[in-house]
Amino acid sequence: MERIIEEIREDLSRRITVTADRLADRTLAEDPAYAALLGRAELRERIRLGLRQCVEGLDRGVRGLPVELDDARATGTLLAEQGLPLASLLRTYRRGGRMVWQTLNEAVAAHDPAALPRLLPAAAVLWDVLDRLTDAVGDAYRRAETARSDRDREQRAALLDALLDGAGPPEGPAARLGLPERGRFAVVVLAPGAAGAPAGSGGPPEAAAGPTGAAGPRVLWRIRADGETGLVELGHHPLGSVRELLGPLGARAGVSPVVESPADLARAHRLAALALRTAPASGGPCTALLDERLPTALVASQAELAGRLRQVVLGPVLALPAEDRRVLLTTLGTWLTCQGSTTYAAQRLYCHRNTVSNRLRRLERLTGRTLSDPAHVVELALAHAAVLQRANDPATSPAPQAAPAPPAGPTPAGTARRSPRPPA
Repeated sequence: MERIIEEIREDLSRRITVTADRLADRTLAEDPAYAALLGRAELRERIRLGLRQCVEGLDRGVRGLPVELDDARATGTLLAEQGLPLASLLRTYRRGGRMVWQTLNEAVAAHDPAALPRLLPAAAVLWDVLDRLTDAVGDAYRRAETARSDRDREQRAALLDALLDGAGPPEGPAARLGLPERGRFAVVVLAPGAAGAPAGSGGPPEAAAGPTGAAGPRVLWRIRADGETGLVELGHHPLGSVRELLGPLGARAGVSPVVESPADLARAHRLAALALRTAPASGGPCTALLDERLPTALVASQAELAGRLRQVVLGPVLALPAEDRRVLLTTLGTWLTCQGSTTYAAQRLYCHRNTVSNRLRRLERLTGRTLSDPAHVVELALAHAAVLQRANDPATSPAPQAAPAPPAGPTPAGTARRSPRPPA
């Protein structure tokens, strides 16, 4: 068999060149990935080299020598860098192996038809060579693709950092991330220790699926040791759709207001982090939209003033024994949540309406504030928010939180939103 291959070597070389032409034409006609990436001349040369690798591998194999795989590995690395799909590459290699066998048979038949039966043992050698070549090209491709993905991920992370931290002009990073110059954007910040970003967070940016199966907002995730941050390209979706997007994560999250330019994303990032500080540390997952929590956010953003507000407005209440303090603060928070309705507050607290009124009158005496005065109500509401905000700090003891919001509906008769103090 070695002698046959040696005798037909020149003719086989000419035939391989013709076979490379045929395979190049077929590949361009049937595989759009190759057609989009390579011209005919370049593709033909690559295929010719691949076919020669098969022939040389066969020649070495029949002589019991190891197959040289360096060229195959170089091909896999190069085409991975150029972005050719691995399936296309392997399909062309396998197809080329079959065509080499056909060409080899044609060359032997032209040289000495009687020698064809002696060629059969070469079939097993050729398939083994083809397996080794495809394994080598595939392994090299995957390693190169992994390295490229790592570089792309690091580059994307750096571009996101530049936008979210406001480091330098935003135009370049935004364009390279595929963001428009004008649009509707928001930033999401997850609490440290969250379950993780949605699927695809480490790979190329993709649109997340909405609750009805339609495409939802596009989110670019940045994962760091101190938590995860998402840049949301809302498009036509409302800001509230971010809640549905984050729901499966079961995490505490802060969401910025909508901004219209990548240049505003650094500010949105700061506001999202502030929104997260308004989300209760206990009580389960919560998505806090800043625009729905502005008073609490105002308190959270001014720690020193929040401390003064707690002490000046609610100091006498905070000085009470723990149970008395808990009852009065819970009653105040529930009354505020119930929009000043004593009846609704009583229902939420499972007590009589008069009990709520008595507690609130005691709170008025202790604080010197009157719940019929809107300015005093604002002070009490902000001071109560400051107490809750302090409870979110792990270094402090938890304080009671307000009850959930009441169902929509009119205030029952006789429960006008006013101070529980009876008229003089």
